[in-house]
Amino acid sequence: MVPSIILTLIAIAFLLIVIEDIIHVNKAKTTLFFGTLCWIILFVNPLHGQSPATIQHLLNENILEIASLWLFLMAAMTFVAYLNSKGFIENIVHRVMPKSISERQLMFLVGGFAFLFSSISDNVTATLISLAVVMSLNLETKKLIKYATLIVFGVNSGGVSLITGDVTTLMIFLDGKVSIANLLLLIAPAFISVMLLALLLSIGMKGQIEFVGSQKKRIEKTDITIAIIFLSTVVSTLTLSVIYSVPPLLTFLFGLSVMFLVAQFLMRKKDINKDIIDFVRDIEYDTLLFFVGVLLLVGALKEIGILSKFTDLYTVMAPEYANYLMGILSAGVDNVPLTAALLKADIVMSQQHWLSFTYATGVGGSMLIIGSAAGIIAMSKLKALTFTSYFKLSLQLLICYTVGYAGAYFMGGFV
Repeated sequence: MVPSIILTLIAIAFLLIVIEDIIHVNKAKTTLFFGTLCWIILFVNPLHGQSPATIQHLLNENILEIASLWLFLMAAMTFVAYLNSKGFIENIVHRVMPKSISERQLMFLVGGFAFLFSSISDNVTATLISLAVVMSLNLETKKLIKYATLIVFGVNSGGVSLITGDVTTLMIFLDGKVSIANLLLLIAPAFISVMLLALLLSIGMKGQIEFVGSQKKRIEKTDITIAIIFLSTVVSTLTLSVIYSVPPLLTFLFGLSVMFLVAQFLMRKKDINKDIIDFVRDIEYDTLLFFVGVLLLVGALKEIGILSKFTDLYTVMAPEYANYLMGILSAGVDNVPLTAALLKADIVMSQQHWLSFTYATGVGGSMLIIGSAAGIIAMSKLKALTFTSYFKLSLQLLICYTVGYAGAYFMGGFV
């Protein structure tokens, strides 16, 4: 009875996300309401006679995951909030861009940038920076939605071939299913699929974007210093994580503290009304609350045993087809517990199949706007990007995901 109630509540929560444009109720409010309600029900009516202590332990695990992501997002978004408020990113864009560029050329440029930047940083940072770039160009809303969609797909594709780029990739690697050399084979199909999406989304775009020289402003030394600290934090996060297994959250919070301290001294002699730490208040907290609600819902879904049922796909179809579907399913369910369920089930697959599964779970979440951290961030930053507006481009996304998956499976044959 309890699993059915919780499953119904989760279905209602996701439905309310879909129809947000109609009911005009912020998705953060609905997901937080249903996410906490599901866990309260688990405490009031424990499954399988579980004790309150057991449920508390399960909730603690869920809260730890949420807190880690929440704090990481807070740190990354504070950096970007500062640079955005100073017009630093917009200024850099106008300096490096040519005087004129076609909208189609820009589409390929944005796709390549999102792919590359997510390969050398985390998905959250890559999404924030990529969005800041395109939002500084004052594009039409419909076109901006296309660029944002490409960014979500590009960011998710860029990190799939590196153990530092995607959590599920790291999980599969640590379980010994693939090697780093194997993962590098995913770069080509992942990049090709991003360029294909750029091509499909640019159909019909004939406009020209002009960059006016007067828009270039003097870049303050303080802003350059903060930008360097930000980039150093990104690089240090990857380096320390790979070499010393330092949690990315810890490194990013350290970088944020360095930003606060350095800015304190640099701004001491300046007549400013805003302290550097106040930029924390500029963060879109509805994004963070939305994350909390969604992860609580997924955690409840995991506890009632629904995620483990997904592995039954491998008993009724061949791994290459099951992996493809698992990738699409990861758009509605967090790919981390989905991957954990599959690894725990000890399903026997070849390295070729594990490689295609790595691509599927890393990129499949792009099929829905709520299917990945990149999508959720994009939806919160760009109000016009809703579940519905993103879903209208689902055919193009599905085509590119399919091409990328086929390429990943083909490249897996060389293992």
